[in-house]
Amino acid sequence: MTTPRKFPIVLLATAISSFTTPFMGSAVNVALPAIGRDFSMDAIFLSWVASSFLLASAIMLLPMGRLADLFGRRIFFLSGSLIFSLSSLLSVWPETESLFIALRVIQGIGAAMIFSTGTALLVSAYPAGERGKMLGINIAAVYTGLTAGPFIGGLLTQHLGWQAIFIVNAALGLAAAALAAWMEEEKPSAAAGESFDLSGSFLYAAALFALMYGFSQLPSFRGAVLIFAGGSCFVFFIRRQLKNPSPLINIRLFMDNRVFAFSNLAALIHYCATFAITFLLSLYLQHVKGLSPFQTGFLLVIAPLLQAVFSPLAGRLSDRYEPRIIASIGMSITVIGLAGLVFITRNTPLYDIWFCLALLGIGFALFSSPNVNAVMSSVDEKFYGIASATLATMRMVGQMLSMGIAMLVFAWVIGNHGIDHESGALLIVSTKIIFAVLAAVCAAGVFSSLARGRVHKA
Repeated sequence: MTTPRKFPIVLLATAISSFTTPFMGSAVNVALPAIGRDFSMDAIFLSWVASSFLLASAIMLLPMGRLADLFGRRIFFLSGSLIFSLSSLLSVWPETESLFIALRVIQGIGAAMIFSTGTALLVSAYPAGERGKMLGINIAAVYTGLTAGPFIGGLLTQHLGWQAIFIVNAALGLAAAALAAWMEEEKPSAAAGESFDLSGSFLYAAALFALMYGFSQLPSFRGAVLIFAGGSCFVFFIRRQLKNPSPLINIRLFMDNRVFAFSNLAALIHYCATFAITFLLSLYLQHVKGLSPFQTGFLLVIAPLLQAVFSPLAGRLSDRYEPRIIASIGMSITVIGLAGLVFITRNTPLYDIWFCLALLGIGFALFSSPNVNAVMSSVDEKFYGIASATLATMRMVGQMLSMGIAMLVFAWVIGNHGIDHESGALLIVSTKIIFAVLAAVCAAGVFSSLARGRVHKA
């Protein structure tokens, strides 16, 4: 166990990494119109700027989490920070859109190594009675990144170009790596010495890639075939994991642990319902309302700002009260915020959008910290790495599904045309449909959040 004097280093390192990746994502969302212009991307290809990062992260999270449990979480956290930093720096100079997307994939791999170990390192460093508080601080760092991303990203894009965003992220990744190098070596995990399921990892990667890529290709026949193939691979993967003495993921955690299963399902649904919001509003505010990148970022900052403010409080509350109650209230508030955005038009006042974003920020804060606390408190220390990776996988898959829904509707309504001021009417139609779907998905997720059962002993 990490000694008390080293606690701040673990917290600071994980907080910086938790800040960096959402900062990059939200900043890049604001910069998407500028990136699209520089590379002459159409609407579908532009969506892959975000989706390629998410897909790579989702595929690599579970294998990286398992390897970290076997060989040490600190070294994987350190390596992931360096990979993320280097790929961010190289993203400043790509000559083609394909090379840029490839570097986004490498960024996603580095992020997977960070995501799959950061929460496990933090939970291992602090006693059970302080986990909610520390996770709340860590999640507040996530939302601080989301808060700063649109504001700083818009400022950088407008005055220095979108490339400046990637330079800032490279510097933050190096800072997290430096702190990780100062961490003490961990004690050997209870999983150390077990084997790594390499064939299962490839099968899992193939299943997830086919499912996620196939979803983005709907409604084409190729998309349907890929989804069927991915689903078949996933069923085969689960059967193999149940028989494997050293599985990539312990499927019985889902079968025998109600809190773990339903908390992860709630995370999947909540991220699916919310991730595309910034992407959609960034396009709407700049192409329909005519706002600058800086003005767009300034407006979008309200949701993550409230998330950063309320997350530590929600984390502390989850140490005292049942996480399912707090998280379910948060999800319900998110549904209300999404429902308000369904009625967006060309003439919608900006204060209406601001109010909906405020609701979404409060709802997300009340959901996230208690949900993470529930997941990590429901497993033994042996499974901290894989539990952290599983939760991060739910987040990434949910985000990818959210973008998949957006891409599907874009393909149906807008087609392969570019997104500009002239196509604003089609963008509004697409946005209304997407927000309606996301609101319905989130409403269904409230029930999975309530169904998880108790975490605290009576």
